[in-house]
Amino acid sequence: MGDTQPVPSICPNSGDHMARISSTRTVRRWPGQAPGRIFLIVAIVLSACGGQPASNNHDRVTISVWSHGGTDEEKRILGEQTEAFNASHPMIRAVLTTISEGDYNDKVQAAAAANEFPDVLDLDGPTLANYAYRKRLAPLGELLPAGTVTRLLPSLRAQGTYDGKLYGVGTFDSGLGLFGNRKLLDAAGVRYPRRIDETWTADQFTAALRALSAHDSDRLVLDLKLNYGVGEWFTYAFSPLLWSAGTDLIDRDTGRAQGRLDSEAAVAALRRLADWHRYTDPNPQDNALQLGRVALAWGGHWTYPEVARALGRNLVLLPLPDLGNGPKTGQGSWVWTVSSRTASPESAAEFIDYLLRDAEVLRMATANGAVPGTSDALARSALYQPDAPLALYATQLQRTCGNGSITAACVAVPRPPTPAYSFISTQFATAVSIIFDGGDPRTALHAAAVAIDQDLNNNRGYRTDRS
Repeated sequence: MGDTQPVPSICPNSGDHMARISSTRTVRRWPGQAPGRIFLIVAIVLSACGGQPASNNHDRVTISVWSHGGTDEEKRILGEQTEAFNASHPMIRAVLTTISEGDYNDKVQAAAAANEFPDVLDLDGPTLANYAYRKRLAPLGELLPAGTVTRLLPSLRAQGTYDGKLYGVGTFDSGLGLFGNRKLLDAAGVRYPRRIDETWTADQFTAALRALSAHDSDRLVLDLKLNYGVGEWFTYAFSPLLWSAGTDLIDRDTGRAQGRLDSEAAVAALRRLADWHRYTDPNPQDNALQLGRVALAWGGHWTYPEVARALGRNLVLLPLPDLGNGPKTGQGSWVWTVSSRTASPESAAEFIDYLLRDAEVLRMATANGAVPGTSDALARSALYQPDAPLALYATQLQRTCGNGSITAACVAVPRPPTPAYSFISTQFATAVSIIFDGGDPRTALHAAAVAIDQDLNNNRGYRTDRS
């Protein structure tokens, strides 16, 4: 049939699913065929691979990437990861734009209104549903390798899912608990829990605050991170009290808040919070725990690096108090998404897939103290081993409620995956602020619930089958 000549692999390893040719493939030369015909065949094959060899930048895909500022260390690592991705993917160039966290949401909202999202951007997890509802995001289920999605923590898959489709994936998840100063707790004779099954009841937590205050000159022994201001922190930090009391921000089936946010259980939970607020240090410099002014700080994983440096072995991590339906914590953090308008969805997903490699996940999580977002990275993290300082956060996420019922058996609860979330959060945070200022919990929560239900009516229930 004629002789054959081996042809080396010539498709560039671009990572965006271009055609590849094995080095064992041959180009067959028929008897009498001129050698020049072989080069014509090779040229045709090169065209099938994407048009040009990797050394030619004319066909290199450029993808725009937006990221919120984060800490200096987070920015440094993401910058290095972007450079490493570009170096290892010669046919894709990711251009990273970092926007200060204070300005980020406004920038994203403006881009969504103009339908001008970048190819890739990170979003605060609970805001994802709104952008998916507005068709600004591309589903990731068919873009990311199945193995990558499987390796994600179940809590991250739950937070990134809207209307049955995965739209966002995170390299890390979050944790919420009480950081404590062992020295001050012991001095006040306060016995404290370390595991989920030893959690303080609401009465026991109140008694602990009273005992601590008796040994404190200004009687302010708790940090609620009031210095963060009225906003998403109030919702992330204090909605677990609703879940622990057996209620919620809204009814997750109907989307309505009345009967849930203003229920007797919710009112009782916020009365508890108002009582604990009396023991709270205003903490304007965000260093009350580090300086020993307070014994307990209601906080997230991101505070760990700094408080660990300050307290060393005196630092302990405790679960939040149980108001009757089991201890609860928030979950979810920043997630990576792909714009529905991108011209290069495969390349955009390739960038996200690179960030989800276990080694890259560990780099970022080690820097910010967050819970590594993949099961393998979590197993390798020194901070999250069973006896490690942050093991509680991992335990909580492994017992996620997901998008199902909030029962006493589960611990980590996603914030409601609804397009209305930002409005819900604003109303709840405002109610908490009013309560902290001395307002009546029943009145404040009812006003918030009415406003949320009116927004639901104004938007026709945020139906996904709208025309």
